[in-house]
Amino acid sequence: MATRAASQRKERMGKRGEPRTPVQLPVRTFGTDLRGRIFSERVSTLDVSRSGAKLSGVKATIKGDEIVGLTCGEKKAHFRVKWIGQPGTATEGQVGLLNLSPERPLWDLNLPLGLTDGFRPVHRGERRKTPRFNCDVPVQLRPCGEANMWGKASDISLGGCFVEMTIPLKLDAKFEISLWLGERKITLQGEVASAAPGFGIGVRFVNVTQQDQESLGKLINEITHSLI
Repeated sequence: MATRAASQRKERMGKRGEPRTPVQLPVRTFGTDLRGRIFSERVSTLDVSRSGAKLSGVKATIKGDEIVGLTCGEKKAHFRVKWIGQPGTATEGQVGLLNLSPERPLWDLNLPLGLTDGFRPVHRGERRKTPRFNCDVPVQLRPCGEANMWGKASDISLGGCFVEMTIPLKLDAKFEISLWLGERKITLQGEVASAAPGFGIGVRFVNVTQQDQESLGKLINEITHSLI
């Protein structure tokens, strides 16, 4: 029984290629919860690395793969939720996070070097069907009846992207989104899937045609090759 439990725990936590340092730091996390309500909480880290962290004391109900903001002192960064502790267990209130901008570390600590954190737990009912890739792509949003807005996509997949912008749109807001890579421009329909005030929005591509899918695939291919 103990062996089976250890195996299940290992499966949940995934494999990490970067060492974590146990440390308790006061931080603030904020974003939108499972019901779409904005939250802001003072919590603490349990351990940190150059590209991730584990928090304790989180009371908000957050869904897996959500984007949340984290501040430590004067610094802030946005993270993707990769693991959530189970209610009624010793891990309740704990959340595992992956830094979406690891090149800008949040912690003023001398952390050990390592491989990119491969933290990839298994979530029941996980919605992500396509892998996301880090990028730096200018975007323009055109919400119906509102002024055009500009931002930057910091990660992208065939199903959506994360757009960095100071004042995010409301959840489920619909708009036209254009992405550029050099001279290439792709225009798609999108809607807000998640919002992290002060950081940006998670965009879900909608009404994607076969031609859109092919154009987006070529764009992602160019992005990934430019990073090699």
